[in-house]
Amino acid sequence: MMKYKNYESRVSFDDEAGIFHGEVIGIRDVITFQGESVAELRRAFAESVDDYLAFCAERGEEPDKPFSGRFVLRIKPELHKQIYLAAKQEGKSLNAWVEEKLSWQKYSA
Repeated sequence: MMKYKNYESRVSFDDEAGIFHGEVIGIRDVITFQGESVAELRRAFAESVDDYLAFCAERGEEPDKPFSGRFVLRIKPELHKQIYLAAKQEGKSLNAWVEEKLSWQKYSA
């Protein structure tokens, strides 16, 4: 995985073609790149992200950004209360308690 300007990528290698293929992950828009060497791949990744940001700026659009770590969840008030009380009983904030419960298993995309 490579990172550039807070964007992350997933890379695979096509042995038959002898080329690396990459894709920016964690956003809805599609940004891809490729290269025949690691150095070329890194350069292509940075260029693709920069091109994407420039394209969005030209169109006056906000670029899709990587996940912020925040999301809004709407639940029934009674469940909200139960979760709040469970967190307090464990001496944790609501956010810390929910994060712990959600991260019990590593998720893969």
